[in-house]
Amino acid sequence: MSFRALLLNSSYEPMKIVGWQKALILWFQGKVEIVEYHNVFARSVSHSFPIPSVLRLKSYVKPRSYGAVRFCRENVYIRDNFTCQYCGVKFHTRHLTLDHVIPASKAGPKSWTNVVAACRGCNQTKANRTPEVAKMPLLKKPEVPNWLPTVELEFQTDRVPQVWLQYLQFKAG
Repeated sequence: MSFRALLLNSSYEPMKIVGWQKALILWFQGKVEIVEYHNVFARSVSHSFPIPSVLRLKSYVKPRSYGAVRFCRENVYIRDNFTCQYCGVKFHTRHLTLDHVIPASKAGPKSWTNVVAACRGCNQTKANRTPEVAKMPLLKKPEVPNWLPTVELEFQTDRVPQVWLQYLQFKAG
């Protein structure tokens, strides 16, 4: 099952998307109220639970301040729009890798400004070289993001459940 839930702040502002398991855990912990459900159930030996589609936090959580985007694989993929920065093709995450623009073996740092999303083929072709030496120019120079369009990105992929749209209205424009 790959059902996901839209997590809203107590102010109904979209915060993030979580898997159905995390959604149920948040509900069991009493941290959220379930606003909408999917039409499927998670079943245990003795219970059946409808899978949440939209959750609202019971307590307001202050959003992260701008400029505080955590450096990690998923956020690099989001920053680069799941697109190989060498060939320009959009990929699913399982076909993407992280590439050091200046290779780590040549003292290239593991940082926002030196790491990009790359497909496996381009990463292997570039190998242990800089883009210039490999004759593989970058689509754009990697930069430190001051925000990431997590919810907007999901909105653009046309995989958004219909029930989410009313909660994303002000984010989609």
